[in-house]
Amino acid sequence: MSKILIIEDELAIAELEKDYLELSGFDVEVETSGDVGLTKALEEDYNLIILDLMLPNVDGFEICKRIREVKNIPIIMVSAKKDDIDKIRGLGLGADDYMTKPFSPSELVARVKAHLARYERLIGLGIKENETIEIRGLKIDKTARRVFLNGEEKIFTTKEFDLLTFLAENPNRVFTKEELFREIWDMESVGDIATVTVHIKKIREKIEYDTSKPQYIETIWGVGYRFKV
Repeated sequence: MSKILIIEDELAIAELEKDYLELSGFDVEVETSGDVGLTKALEEDYNLIILDLMLPNVDGFEICKRIREVKNIPIIMVSAKKDDIDKIRGLGLGADDYMTKPFSPSELVARVKAHLARYERLIGLGIKENETIEIRGLKIDKTARRVFLNGEEKIFTTKEFDLLTFLAENPNRVFTKEELFREIWDMESVGDIATVTVHIKKIREKIEYDTSKPQYIETIWGVGYRFKV
């Protein structure tokens, strides 16, 4: 259920808005003071805020500005002031909509639904954060298939990347060359397990400060390799 905060000093208007919104299935809270409303907007989780312009203690412009510094949720600003300059200022501060009093409660509900639907679509279409592995300055971006060492990108071939990622995803576990060969090149591949040694060497040249004393991929003599964390 979407949670809405109404910051409105005219209690009769606020209660009317609250009733209509609750009938439409929303969870609604009302605050009549600007400073208290601002605190709740910043500290609690709401899906949308209906914000009056003229409020005691802190006005709607300042509240909108402060909310926008930390949150992207929809804000519908309402006011009895019809001047375009106030509408322009409100939208310029980050309000998503501006409604002039008096207005129909059913129109408010319709706009609330539209803004919530739009916001949810934008969130759904937003680029998801890349899946990464980060260990002591080494960053493996699995989504983009890129590797960075202390912020500097290192160019990896497909198999080098796959091998490094597999080891990093299974830290402190020792794998034999045969196991790594089967995992990365698969059992049907034609080749020699010596290719594992060659790829480990190339990876070390790209990520180790001193290849003779590797900090990431450790050789376990007589067994195989281990990624250290």
